[in-house]
Amino acid sequence: MTEAVATFKWDARQVIKVTVYALLLVNFGLYILDDIEAASHEMRNGGTFLEWMRAFATTIDESAWFLLLLLFELETYVLSDEVQQRPVVMRLVHGVRLVCYVVLAHSIYAFGIIYWDISNAQAVEGASHLCQLLGQDLSFVRNIEYTSISAENCNALSTAGQFFYTEPGLVVSDAEGLALEQRLALVDLLEVVVWLLILATIEIMVRLQDRGITRGRFVTVIESSKLFLYTGLWAMAAWWASLGHCYYAWDETLWIVGFFAIESNMNDWKHEIEAEAAQDGAAAQVA
Repeated sequence: MTEAVATFKWDARQVIKVTVYALLLVNFGLYILDDIEAASHEMRNGGTFLEWMRAFATTIDESAWFLLLLLFELETYVLSDEVQQRPVVMRLVHGVRLVCYVVLAHSIYAFGIIYWDISNAQAVEGASHLCQLLGQDLSFVRNIEYTSISAENCNALSTAGQFFYTEPGLVVSDAEGLALEQRLALVDLLEVVVWLLILATIEIMVRLQDRGITRGRFVTVIESSKLFLYTGLWAMAAWWASLGHCYYAWDETLWIVGFFAIESNMNDWKHEIEAEAAQDGAAAQVA
């Protein structure tokens, strides 16, 4: 942070950081494909702008996260003190970050609506067997896997006697599948909230360290909160893996490691601030 612009030192930590960022970019592309696949079932009859935004909530969410990761990397590692003292630069950085926070706030709304809709799913009337739904251009969902219902697969998809619309007129599931979809939607919502709380702790610490504050009771509370929040994310990653969604667990792990890199930058910055404070104190004593 003290150089004109930080010079990257290609040590093991920086190699790991760049590798993680590159893998996150690959995962981002895969999430776009996932959203397109889900939208092909859920939005095939069209929808409003907000409904399309909701359908691509993950893509929008990931875009904002990438920008935030980049901006925090810039502020905590790349940009020097000299550059950060330029108001125009920092207003731009903070302004873009604010836009990202607004986008992520929309993600809470989108995932909240998804959870609300699934929690209030309506039963499919007059259907006691999945094969009775043939010819209605419906898809069956279980564990976020969508399958178009056909004569060849209707017996294998479910043997339940009652079904529910997870997406009215488009997607159905049985009681077991609906309960799982509700839990998945709730975890999606909680995951966004936890990540936003982590962002809040990083944002607060950046502002404090900008003012030379690195210790104190409030800082201790923030650090303890981050430990609790990251533990929750690790638990969610384990849960995704237990359901067979190793890809989601892998993505969660990458994001955690990616933000650990930001935390590492913050820690280095903290040590710089404390070292400079100690030097200033020693110089004052000599004087």
